[in-house]
Amino acid sequence: MARPVYIIDGARTPFLKARNGPGPFTPVDLAVQCGRPLLARQPFAPSAFDSVILGCVNVIADEMNPARVAALRLGMGEAMVAFTVQINCGSGMQSIDTAYRTIREGSANMILAGGTEALSYAPLVWPQQGVRWFAGLATAKGIAAKAAAAFRLRPSYLKPVIGLERGLTDPITDLNMGQTAEVVGHLFDITREQSDAYAVESHKRLARAQAAGWLKGEVETAFDRSGQFYDHDDGVRPDSSVEKLSQLKPVFERPWGQVTPGNSSQITDGASWTILASEDAVAKHGLTPKAVIIDSQWSALDPSVMGLGPVISATALMQRNHLSLQDIETWELNEAFATQVLGCLKAWNDETFCRKVLGLDTAAGEIDPARLNVDGGAISLGHPVGTSGNRIVLHLVNAMKRLGTRRGIATECIGGGLGGAMLIETV
Repeated sequence: MARPVYIIDGARTPFLKARNGPGPFTPVDLAVQCGRPLLARQPFAPSAFDSVILGCVNVIADEMNPARVAALRLGMGEAMVAFTVQINCGSGMQSIDTAYRTIREGSANMILAGGTEALSYAPLVWPQQGVRWFAGLATAKGIAAKAAAAFRLRPSYLKPVIGLERGLTDPITDLNMGQTAEVVGHLFDITREQSDAYAVESHKRLARAQAAGWLKGEVETAFDRSGQFYDHDDGVRPDSSVEKLSQLKPVFERPWGQVTPGNSSQITDGASWTILASEDAVAKHGLTPKAVIIDSQWSALDPSVMGLGPVISATALMQRNHLSLQDIETWELNEAFATQVLGCLKAWNDETFCRKVLGLDTAAGEIDPARLNVDGGAISLGHPVGTSGNRIVLHLVNAMKRLGTRRGIATECIGGGLGGAMLIETV
């Protein structure tokens, strides 16, 4: 029989907005910054885990397999098995899902699952023509051949490409993620005003959560090597307004597009961890679970409308567990773009879409805005790609405990035409 799997605890760093160059922390630095206080408050040794799983998309050359590097730096012992997973925006949730399935099936009792990303460290990439020129120069034999190879140099060969820009472009459709959000907005008639209004609300909700202290215990202060500290998500703009956002120009589809820097997720650095345990581990270490993972679902769809991934995955998850939208008391739907989130909400309330795509008899219905992203989301927090899936699960658990709700879903769209969803119940 499948064993219950509990979420025991978790922590994350502040999400720090990328600003014109590498930030103060590498991906592993970030994982260590929030991992140390999390492990220090547990009643067991760091070596008690069976394994470590970490989501990371933009792995840097100095930290190959960041899960293993982080585990060693966290003092978890040389015998600790640690591996890195990557499914684009779903990587942080994939780490939890892999841990959940491993523990459920009896192969482990306690796993540290996380996500980390330092988008400010995204590399500059040489154009392919430049790479070929360098290769020709390096392999040329003799002075004459090398001189001839050098003579073929063109200035464009030395102009690097921002790796993140290519990484956020789907290679099948050749649409970047912002353009896929524009497609979703067009299909469901999302207006610029609606997107900007949603973005403003995200900032207000995060600012309220910070002021009320609701993120204490979840966000751990990070300290860089110079002694400077970072204790809050620094992309939040409490003074944001629809009037201010309306002045921004579209980025991806000029001049008529809906997606702007103001209603999109921010390019950000951050890490998050969660501790998952079986009943045996709970009893052995005297742990107090916060929540139990009921089920999870991964789904796929046309990459050009990848923003609708949450609708596909969360609906399949609810159907398998005989639940409706109204049965879910708290939602975390990653805010890649305001237009994309609003498109998901409209899709669930569109009878034609629900019948033809979801196989339902009628529209699924509406999600009460008061139940959705109650403390803001990636528009105000930022979206460190490999981390966000972990953060939304961790925050869903903490928000449900605070609000006194029992059942919640964390879900996200995933570049490449995927969606992930996880059903959680508080204990």
